Parts: sequence; C-alpha cells; structure tokens
Amino acid sequence: MSHSVSLRTSGDARADGRYEYARAAFAEKDFVSAADLAQQVLERAHDFAAAHALKGRALAALDRPGEAINALHQALALAPEDELGVRLDLARLGALDPQAAITDAYVRALFDNYAPRFDRHLTDGLGYCGPERVMDALQRAGARAPSRFARVIDLGCGTGLMAKALVGRYDTIEGVDLSGRMLEQARKAGLYTALHEGHLTSFLSEQGEQTADLVVAADVLIYLSALDEVFAQSHRVLKEGGLLAYTVQAHSGTGVILGADGRYAHSSDALSRLAADAGLTSLLFEEVSVRQDRDEPVPGFIAVLQRRA
Repeated sequence: MSHSVSLRTSGDARADGRYEYARAAFAEKDFVSAADLAQQVLERAHDFAAAHALKGRALAALDRPGEAINALHQALALAPEDELGVRLDLARLGALDPQAAITDAYVRALFDNYAPRFDRHLTDGLGYCGPERVMDALQRAGARAPSRFARVIDLGCGTGLMAKALVGRYDTIEGVDLSGRMLEQARKAGLYTALHEGHLTSFLSEQGEQTADLVVAADVLIYLSALDEVFAQSHRVLKEGGLLAYTVQAHSGTGVILGADGRYAHSSDALSRLAADAGLTSLLFEEVSVRQDRDEPVPGFIAVLQRRA
C-alpha cells in the first residue's frame, strides 16, 4: 500500500465508509463506538494509518493509555512524517518528548486543509487580531521604529493577513510558509513581492546579511519549541536598526511548554534570554492575546526587537 493511500483512504470502499462512521462517533464523543468502529476498519485494512490514529485517540479518551500508545505508534510507523499529528497525542500521553511533538509535515497538512476557510474562521470564529496588534506595537515603538520599511520578511505568512495590515508601510514584502495552499490564498491578494514555500528558518538562512528592515512572525512561532535559530537568523538578515516583531503564546513558568491546545507557549524569561543572546534589543514587550480558544483569551506576548550595531 502506498504511503499516500495509507493517509487518505484504505483502498477499500467499505472500510472507508466504516472509518467515516468512526470519525462521526468520535466527533460526538462516543469514544467506545469510535474505538470499536476503527478496529473494524483495521480488520479490513490493517495498514490504514488514519484508522490507527483514530483508534488511539479514542482509547486515550477512554483512559486506556497503554492501548492508545500502541495504536498511535502503529499510525506513526505507517506515516513517519506525521501528517496525522499523532506525535502530539503521544506527547500528551507521556510517550514522547513534548519538544519534538510538532513536525513540519503536520503543520503543512493542517494548514493545507484549513486554507479555504482560514481567514473567515480565524477572524470571525477565533477573534484573531495578530497583524493589527503587530501594527499597533510597531507604531508604539515610537521614533525608534520607522514609519516605512524598504524590505519586509513575513514568516509564516499564511493567507497574507500581515501584508494587508502593513499596506502602505513597505516597498517590498516577501512571505514564507510551509503550506502551499495557504500561499495560493496569499497570492490572490496580490500584495507580496515574492512568496516562498518552505520552513522559515531555512528561508532566513538563505537570505543575504543585513538585507531586511523588518521581520515579522505573527502567530507562527507557536509551532516551534526552539526559537534560538529564528532569533539568530533574524539578527543576521536585519540591517542595523532593523526590527523583529513577533507574537507567541505565553506561560508563567520557565522555558517552553506544549500547551493543551497543541501549540508551544514560551516564558518571558526564555524570550528575554533569546533576544539578548541574538544581539537584539527590546523596544517593546507586553502581554497580549491575539486569539480566543473556547471563548477565552489565549495568553500571549508581543515584542518588537531591534538589531544593535
């Protein structure tokens, strides 16, 4: 069975139909039925990774962690790049280092599926206001922040909401994102000078030294546990006096944790050390919420950093 088939279909129409029943049961929180139906699917199509993943998640919800971990490991063996996101489930069950829970393949698959409804759901459903908050932070950085930027790099640009918020404040803007389908949406806006598909740190490492005036990372660093390379590469590509503006999810402890929402949350102490180590001076650092989760504000930080000489 091909790798792509194991992710999207079992290759057996009856098994696929039963899998859809299992998904519906899981969505209705009928985890007993979901686990049973997923097992029925696997009796017909043992190599169907998505059914193993669904079975594992249902068993986890039923507080049967040993069986859940076994099922999730089988899913991961069949789909090792983890487009299905089972590493997150394994981390929650204590069977995987949380710092290794999110893969590029998972983020790409997540947003490829999300792209057509992304803007409407994010802004209307979750009250997302990251780009507007970044714009406000740049303005409040005062005389130390210019009113217009020659070259902007938008990390994790998604559908282009950041470019829309920055209209009139840049000469050129380039975006990078893992999701090709998100980039298709961004391209429709016609605001970007160039768009690139790939990982943001790889893209930054390919840029010339001191070639950018502003690097923005709105609601993307939440998918990265380690940010040292992002900060170091941003410093390298920024001109003297150039700015890095970002948002992250926050927690009150130390270091970085994997939150219950499957995103990383960073502490203020860790972020301060990262900035100092990278040679970036803080112009603004504040608590902020740029989205809601279950109608509650998600704690976060917003920062504007400047490259020293």
